[in-house]
Amino acid sequence: MSFIDVNGITLHYRLAGVPGGAPLVFVNSLGTDLRIWDEVVEHLADRYRILCYDKRGHGLSDAPPGPYGLDDLVGDLAGLTQRLEFQRFALAGVSVGGLIAQGFALAHGERLTSLILCDTAARIGSHASWSERIDLVRANGLAAVSDRLLERWFAPDFRAQRPADYAGWRTMLERTPLAGYVATCAALRDADLTEDVADIAVPALLVCGAEDSSTPVDLVRDTAARIPASHFEVIAGAGHLPCIEAPEPLARLIAGHLEKTIHG
Repeated sequence: MSFIDVNGITLHYRLAGVPGGAPLVFVNSLGTDLRIWDEVVEHLADRYRILCYDKRGHGLSDAPPGPYGLDDLVGDLAGLTQRLEFQRFALAGVSVGGLIAQGFALAHGERLTSLILCDTAARIGSHASWSERIDLVRANGLAAVSDRLLERWFAPDFRAQRPADYAGWRTMLERTPLAGYVATCAALRDADLTEDVADIAVPALLVCGAEDSSTPVDLVRDTAARIPASHFEVIAGAGHLPCIEAPEPLARLIAGHLEKTIHG
């Protein structure tokens, strides 16, 4: 395990892939850690130098008091990549990780070669829905809402077909630091890049699981339409986290996009 101090907090990260390969960074979703990318990384590790990390409030990274803002999460990514000498890189994020990636592209676009946005949007949810989630989780804990949330993460058949996997990912969610989860919900509540994403100049691939009920296909497609140099794809049979349900199709889309945007 590897740790580094960035912006006054300790972040957990993992490096994989080929030393000297084209750099690629992954950002995880709400209530998860860097392990959600493991199978995608396996498919790409022979070509890229890959950085995954636990964003603040998640996994083995620090969970400082909240609320967090999108700028805090973007600043952590900027500091981490600077410290690890990822000067220019391709950036992939899912859900709030995709929102962080959008924010990074707007603030530090000169540092990006390419952008992959999975099951995310310029605005996710509403102020009211996130405020309700914050109150519910504070009052009852994550275990009280985990099954409802996992129904959004995965396609309907996932629990029946892969019960052990379902149980494992639920445990990961329930063990997320409560303070970090709530503080990140606040960042989602307050972030709205709807009017800003038209300024993203980086070539972008937007991907959505066909069964995603958290950021539905039409919502992700709308964000894709707002980004000038973008391409949109749907992954059949996947929910909100295709990195878990459909890692090979997702990795194939990512590799194809990077071949066009990085290697020309």
